[in-house]
Amino acid sequence: MANPATRIPQATPSADEIQAFQRATRDLIGVALHSLEAVGGGISLPQMRMLLALDDLGRCPSSTVARTLGLGASSVTRLADRLVASGHVLRGSDPHHRSVVTLQLAPLGQTLVDQVLRWREQELARILTRIHPALRAATADGLDAFHHVVGEDYAADLHGPVPL
Repeated sequence: MANPATRIPQATPSADEIQAFQRATRDLIGVALHSLEAVGGGISLPQMRMLLALDDLGRCPSSTVARTLGLGASSVTRLADRLVASGHVLRGSDPHHRSVVTLQLAPLGQTLVDQVLRWREQELARILTRIHPALRAATADGLDAFHHVVGEDYAADLHGPVPL
């Protein structure tokens, strides 16, 4: 592995650069998983993805949630059933189209989302204080550029970037 300070920019990503992003992916997923354990609530990562999607979308048809998460309708129904039973999600119907099932965060679900996001913010701040400010700023710029490109690449895909 090359020292980040000695990497020479190249037109195509090097194996070291790709591995750095692979490690960062695992590290960030680890933070996401730890956030669920830290705040409790007995929620799985797929269930949290749905809660985060509903936090972004608000009350919406279950078909919209399925599209957002890149899941089939039956998978969303099963996830929603568990989250309704646990009190995290409310199921309803569209007043104009009674056959359309809607989903939204229940107060318990909103509280959990807020706690998880707050924990992640605090944990990331704790971790980031251990990185030199100049390197941290450069890394944030790189991650912003990465996010912009991923958003462009996946926006055309039916199943765009999904909440984690």
